[in-house]
Amino acid sequence: MKKIYLTSLLVVLSLAIVVSYMLSTGKVNNKIKASVLLRSVLADEDTSGYERAIAPKKLVFPKDHGPHPEFKTEWWYFTGNLDTKYGRHFGYQFTIFRISLAKKSLAKQSFDTSTPSPWRTNQIYMGHFTITDVKNNKFYCFERFSRGSENLAGASSLPFKVWLEDWNVEAYSNDAINGIPELRLLAKEGDISARLSLKSLKNPVLQGDRGLSQKGEGKGNASYYYSLPRMKTEGTISIADEEFSLKGLSWMDREWSTSALDKNQSGWDWFSLQLNDGREIMYYQMRRSDGSKDRYSNGIIISPDGKVTKLNKDEVELHVLSYWTSPRDKAQYPSTWRLKIPKGNIDLQIVPYVKDQQLNVSIHYWEGAVRFWGNSNDKTLSGNGYVELTGYEKILADEKENTGLTRRF
Repeated sequence: MKKIYLTSLLVVLSLAIVVSYMLSTGKVNNKIKASVLLRSVLADEDTSGYERAIAPKKLVFPKDHGPHPEFKTEWWYFTGNLDTKYGRHFGYQFTIFRISLAKKSLAKQSFDTSTPSPWRTNQIYMGHFTITDVKNNKFYCFERFSRGSENLAGASSLPFKVWLEDWNVEAYSNDAINGIPELRLLAKEGDISARLSLKSLKNPVLQGDRGLSQKGEGKGNASYYYSLPRMKTEGTISIADEEFSLKGLSWMDREWSTSALDKNQSGWDWFSLQLNDGREIMYYQMRRSDGSKDRYSNGIIISPDGKVTKLNKDEVELHVLSYWTSPRDKAQYPSTWRLKIPKGNIDLQIVPYVKDQQLNVSIHYWEGAVRFWGNSNDKTLSGNGYVELTGYEKILADEKENTGLTRRF
């Protein structure tokens, strides 16, 4: 779900103040800072002028890998766990979000459209790039923003490419299996970089009802959502003057929507797990303001041959075993879990590779590499995955503490 919208992820961007400024003036301002609670962004109910995810529709590949500007938000979300041949472990996250300004109200009220400008655009892109260095207990995170004009950022279907300046993911060759091309991912910030190739080992998995993922009450409070749950990944990660050759697995989440969190929803806990027996588990638990599990929480188990078993909220037990407190904003995040799925006789314990994998960016959230072990039908299970935790963040008392940002306007 990633992310539920994360798109959502959040996006966040309602840094609409920042956006309206940059779009109307075309000027550069790298000093604008903001710390925005996730809920305040996703609670924005202005959906005028946009399409909404109302009914299932046939997703077509590779076309639907590309942009959907008729919707308000979307993202391309990659996470993965990679190892050197000597067993040194790294995690990575690479996400590009597209956020559209209100087609009717904001576009007409905030901008003087009588003067044409190549800088004027209704599309804003945000990128997040992280590396988890397990050996050194280090977590690196970076953020960028740019407008979708003058080729600074954008997305295309054929050939597939999504970019934010020199951060990008694109089709590596013309060969595509079931509409899924091999991908190349490039991201670099300072002396931290990732250069990866990704090849899907399974067909796209349509989440929800044939790709329509309902997130809350009301018609249209949903997203179109599919995943590539097992992608063979090879390449390099560089940190300072060291370069590491790596192999492993990645997970891609793809989602677009025009929606908002319900007023009684506060956030979500999202898990993507790749098991050593060839299966995958995805589960997201929507949290209500009183801390209870929302009825729209759900998940799936994907068999080695790609068959999907759906899970509703009553078929998954998620227990928090310990917590971690952020030294930056004092937010308290779950940090160890027991995940039980009686339908599959699955019982797992999940722990972060590094406790502090909080993204200290415009919206604080925790997203990090995890490992797990347990059993299913008396067989031992283990593997790696990623967990995303939102809605736990707090506004910083002192904005000067908000470091690690790379804002590109």
